[in-house]
Amino acid sequence: MIRDAHVNGIKLVYREEGHPSAPPLLLLHGRCADHNDWNGITQHFAARHRVFALDLRGHGASDRPGEYPLPEMAEDVAALLDHLGLGPAVVIGHSLGGVVSYLLAMSHPDRVGGLVLEDPPPARPLTGRPPIVEDGSTRFDWRMVHDTERQMVDPDPAWAAGLGRITAPTLVLSGTRSPFEPDVAARIPGARLVRIEAGHLVHMDARKEFLHAVDTFLAAPAP
Repeated sequence: MIRDAHVNGIKLVYREEGHPSAPPLLLLHGRCADHNDWNGITQHFAARHRVFALDLRGHGASDRPGEYPLPEMAEDVAALLDHLGLGPAVVIGHSLGGVVSYLLAMSHPDRVGGLVLEDPPPARPLTGRPPIVEDGSTRFDWRMVHDTERQMVDPDPAWAAGLGRITAPTLVLSGTRSPFEPDVAARIPGARLVRIEAGHLVHMDARKEFLHAVDTFLAAPAP
C-alpha cells in the first residue's frame, strides 16, 4: 500500500507491506531511484517483517525541497520512524541510501536495530568521477543529483569518524565489479563484509545471493 507522511517539514511517500505486528524493516534506495527499485525484494522480506520502502526527498513522489544535505535526509527517516511509532528497525540502504542509513545509525542509534549497507560509496574523497550530464529525466530532482554528488566526492570527515561509533549489528555487501572499494566495513566495529559477484546494483545483478546474505545476517543471534 502506498502512503505518505508529512515529517521534518516535507512529504515523504512510502510503500508498506507485511503484517502490522511484524518487526519493522526499512529499505532506502540509491540515487535517482525510488521505492520501485525494491520490487520483488519487499515481498520477500514482508513474509517476516513489516516493510517500508521510501521515496527519499527529491525522488519519486516525495517532496523536492531543493536542499539535499545527506544528514538532513537521515533526519527525514528518523522523523518518519517517529511518525509511525516504530521501535528499532532493520535498515537496508543501497548506495546513496546506504550513506543515509549509516548517518541515521550514527545520529539515532536507538532507531536502528540492524544495518545493511549495499555497496555504499567510501567515506573518503572520490576521484575520477565522470561529470553529471542531465538527460531530461523527471523522476527525481536534478538539483538533488548535483548536491549529493558534491557531498559524496568530498564527504564531511565527521562521517568517517562517526562510522566508528555505530553500535548496530552491521552487514556490508560489496559488488566485486563495483567501482567502490568496501572501506566502510572496516570503519564500523564488528561489521561483517560479504563480497558478491555483481556490479554496483547487487540486489538486481545477484538477487538470490543478496537475499541469502541478508537473510543469514538477520537470522544470526544478537552479539
